[in-house]
Amino acid sequence: MQWMIYGANGYTGRLIAAEAVKRGLEPVLAGRNEAALRSLADELGLRWRMFTLELPGAVEEGLRGIGLVLHCAGPFSATSAPMLEGCLANRTHYLDITGEIDVFAHCHAQHARAQEAGIVVTPGVGFDVVPSDCLAAQLHRELPQATSLVLGFEGGGGFSPGTAKTSVEGLGSGGRVRENGELRRVPLAWKMRTFTRDGQDRMAMTIPWGDVYTAFVSTGIPNIEVYTTASPKTIARLRRLRLLGPLLRTQFMQRWLKRRVERSVKGPDAQTRDNTQAYFWGEVRGGGQAQVRRMVTPNGYALTVTASLGIVEAFLTQDAPPPGYYTPSQLMGADYVLELPGVAIDGPL
Repeated sequence: MQWMIYGANGYTGRLIAAEAVKRGLEPVLAGRNEAALRSLADELGLRWRMFTLELPGAVEEGLRGIGLVLHCAGPFSATSAPMLEGCLANRTHYLDITGEIDVFAHCHAQHARAQEAGIVVTPGVGFDVVPSDCLAAQLHRELPQATSLVLGFEGGGGFSPGTAKTSVEGLGSGGRVRENGELRRVPLAWKMRTFTRDGQDRMAMTIPWGDVYTAFVSTGIPNIEVYTTASPKTIARLRRLRLLGPLLRTQFMQRWLKRRVERSVKGPDAQTRDNTQAYFWGEVRGGGQAQVRRMVTPNGYALTVTASLGIVEAFLTQDAPPPGYYTPSQLMGADYVLELPGVAIDGPL
């Protein structure tokens, strides 16, 4: 099967492409920056294709002969739908590394079309949301009657440009939680709580992380909140931004903030990635019982590389599962994350 990394010249795409070559894989590199693609392909000894996502015909032609695409070009709010349409037209399996709730929802809505096309559609095969989705599925396996799920995480090392742009979009959209099976919009930093790490309490706030969508699909648990650790000053700052929601949603402000990201955000370097980890907390409750679990993983970008390539390799070496939409834990199993290097269950909360 020929497979492709689209957005290969971006921060995360480059990391994935380099590791793919180390594993003896030969992806086709693709994106819309010809000069950057050519340079990267020459460096890695790989083939490349240049095409944009604005014209459906260009996407279908760019995917010709490709059996699977790993889509790495964000923000996925703008890029996922046209790439997915091309995959449906070409009968190409679709994977991406998004963490955006609306992208998960759109992909899930194409389940019947994916079945008809004979392809697998699995967004979120990186740090968003492989570890947290697998953690949710493990906890649900231990407490099938659970009616509430709380996930929390603490990541280190900073953002890539694409992730920072996605965060900018989220400033104007507010937060999301799952209540009684339905998605609900809530203010930024809607709730606060603490998680314990190394004997110390970590303050955390609710965020619109992808598991608000995907964990419900994976487990059926109707009430879901996701938290990330943050300082009290950061939480207070975000709460003040609630008043600016309408302004932050304007195209002018979004463009201005994203240009600032392009100028100032480069992504963590190799030393930072090697020296930082991420921590996850999970808690389910129901029927008067509770289950809690804690997990440690490598830096989020390092985990994105190994998690996404592990899934690609499964497609290359095994029969594809029945076509349709899958979350990562549905596709690979609840314990998939534990197969990845540097991941371990770290005891109860």
